[in-house]
Amino acid sequence: MSELVKSEGGSLVGLFHGKGGDLAIGKPFERDIFLFDTHVAGTSYVEGIEELEPHLNAGDTLDFFREPDNPYDNRAIVIRNTDGVKIGYVPKADNVVFSRLMDAGKLLFGRISAKQTQGNWLKIDIKVFLHE
Repeated sequence: MSELVKSEGGSLVGLFHGKGGDLAIGKPFERDIFLFDTHVAGTSYVEGIEELEPHLNAGDTLDFFREPDNPYDNRAIVIRNTDGVKIGYVPKADNVVFSRLMDAGKLLFGRISAKQTQGNWLKIDIKVFLHE
């Protein structure tokens, strides 16, 4: 009862009530939950990845999209930058749980943690997050 105070009119005003006793509904609690470290697979097969590389930086957000009709992997998750340009996939070895979460309606995304060129391969390390 210590969270309740009397308003000017003598009525009790609760914790979620705003000025004048009007009900003020709080925003839902949102957070990003870190799940896993991995890398972007298939960058060697992305046409134009060399031109795109300077625009991919640590901290950039990456969008994940399910690709259940992928002929090589029915659990495929394509990774795109915020402009919608495909940069690769979540590695097949890592996508079993992530694809199930996405199929259940959960929003997953990535953030670039590092990048380096190894021979002809652009290795992009990412952190995978669940937005809840």
